[in-house]
Amino acid sequence: MPDPPHPPSAPREVHPGIFVGGLTACRPGTARHPVIHACKSPCHQRALGYTRSLPADHPHYLARADANDLWLNFIDPPLPLFQPNSFAQFLAFAAPRIDDGAVLTLHCNQGESRSPSLALLLLARHLRVLQDSSFAAARAAYERLDPAYRPGSGIAQFLSEQWSSLQCTCTRCQSS
Repeated sequence: MPDPPHPPSAPREVHPGIFVGGLTACRPGTARHPVIHACKSPCHQRALGYTRSLPADHPHYLARADANDLWLNFIDPPLPLFQPNSFAQFLAFAAPRIDDGAVLTLHCNQGESRSPSLALLLLARHLRVLQDSSFAAARAAYERLDPAYRPGSGIAQFLSEQWSSLQCTCTRCQSS
């Protein structure tokens, strides 16, 4: 497979108003340009002020949001250790902002796996611009938009196994 057209960490627009990238895309969000930080280290740790791990019963163990930023406690393990609630919180944060015309930046450490997987989910389940009958179908469509997409085995397995349960629950999606 040829090299991606951009370095993996450089922010790239995968759909109008949706950018994905690595740590070079990390910055505080604004009302017009919110940021989804899809990495435990350093972003989730920095936002919550811890260095090793949070207790699993911490109220922001999976995610913390404010008006312009969402910090997800995401690592990219080879096994699917993700929680469906993290993806629900992502869609609940991203959907109204994209509907209001904001430009979203989604980033993880390298910009190859977690952040583009979230973009894929948003495009398929909320914006409905990708085939969404299965993760495999959505992935094939997304890879045409983003040749730099290289999902880790854990997130790919999680999305494949959980695809039917990962739905956008915003008012617009529930009414259509």
